[in-house]
This record gives sequence, structure tokens and C-alpha cells, in this order.
Amino acid sequence: MSTVDKTIEVNVPVQVAYNQWTQFEDFPAFMEGITEVRQLDNTHLHWRADIAGKETEWDAEITEQVPDRRIAWHSTSGATNDGMVSFESAGTDKTRVMLHLDYDPQGFVENIGDALGMVSRRVEGDLRRYKALLESRGSETGAWRGRV
Repeated sequence: MSTVDKTIEVNVPVQVAYNQWTQFEDFPAFMEGITEVRQLDNTHLHWRADIAGKETEWDAEITEQVPDRRIAWHSTSGATNDGMVSFESAGTDKTRVMLHLDYDPQGFVENIGDALGMVSRRVEGDLRRYKALLESRGSETGAWRGRV
């Protein structure tokens, strides 16, 4: 099992940063390799991605969701992965977004990519694109304020 921890500061209020993260179907706009996310219900997602040139799919379950604080999940099919994203104020209209991801690389190519730090760099790039998306827009595309 491998782990990635990344943090970024986004120049929007906590509520805006959190609300955008709840818009899972928008993830392909900033997550490299993610081709589709379908929200099946309040706690279940179906993911499709191109990983190392191979299309892969998996399902995930949201195990904890606290508005403006955190969202945690784990995979229920496909490659093992779980994680948490948390949000905290970093000053007026500024949010610190912290992402923790545990994952199990599958096969030779993914294991080599993991050893070379490719997943870590991809997550870092995803967070930079998330920041750019939010800051250029200044508001979220939607919100889900429920608790899990």
C-alpha cells in the first residue's frame, strides 16, 4: 500500500472550496486521467479513468462527510484505494485543502509509476488545477451540504 499526502491553499472561503469538492461529476475538469465520475446516490460513486494507457473502472463509497470540514471514502470494487480530503480556514477568504490518499498499485506498470513518484506528482497537479479552476471562477458549480 502506498500513501500520498498533499496540501494546497486556495484563495476562496472554506464553504466555496468544500462545496466544489462535493461536485464529483466535475472532477474530470481538474483530475488528470479521470474520464468520468458518476454519482450513483449520496454515498456511492462510479469512476472511470485512463491509468498508464489502460482504461479502468471502480466504485467508491463515501464513509464520512462533514460540511466544510472533511470527506472520506474507500473503494468498494477495483483497485484498493481510500482517502480523505479536509478543509480548514487559512485566513480571510483562504482555505487550506489537505488530501490524504492510500492506494494499491496494480501490475508492473503501476508499480513502476508509483516507485517513480508519478501518483504523487499527479495528485499535486490535480490540486493545482482544482485551485486554478476555483480561483478563476470565484464560486462553486454546485453544493451538497448533507452529512454522512
